[in-house]
Amino acid sequence: MSGLEMAVLRRRVRRHGFEVRAFRYASGAQTPEQAARRLAVFLDRLPGEVIHLVAHSLGGIVVRHLFAVAPVQRPGRIVMLGSPLSGSHLAAWAGRSAVGRWWLRGAFDRGLLGGSPVLQGRQVGMIAGTRGWGLGTVLRKTVPQPHDGTVAVQETEAPEVARHLEVPYGHFGMLFARPVADAVIRFLEHGDF
Repeated sequence: MSGLEMAVLRRRVRRHGFEVRAFRYASGAQTPEQAARRLAVFLDRLPGEVIHLVAHSLGGIVVRHLFAVAPVQRPGRIVMLGSPLSGSHLAAWAGRSAVGRWWLRGAFDRGLLGGSPVLQGRQVGMIAGTRGWGLGTVLRKTVPQPHDGTVAVQETEAPEVARHLEVPYGHFGMLFARPVADAVIRFLEHGDF
């Protein structure tokens, strides 16, 4: 992902008065832990006393690793969208082929197959999609229902998730949906959806 997929969501959050910065990383070329180390450096360079994090999909796993490799962070809330914190059935299925292993390479390491560190001491809200078209829709027996076309709702559940919101959007569709942006903003402001 180049970061462009979150441009609409960033714009909506920015219009609500938040200063927004995008962090980009090579999801297949590096492990979530390696991306988290880069994220820690990125965050250290940002001004401000409070830094909220909004992460989509694998980005939520990177945030988990962030607090393992650099536990001292400025206060702030965390919103994850469709992050398979308990592992991804679809990634496990993809990992059975050479193409899938090449495509997701680094993302498997304590990431998409599970095993990422549980995040402690932060308010985490998760938004999970329940409708969508994707490989998970084609491979119905691979991804448990309900799902967003890529990630099952049950895969987004984890001990650190204080608030969980299900929305009728797909894995990428939720990034463009105004109600999802509104939910992100509510959580950043109030710690609830």
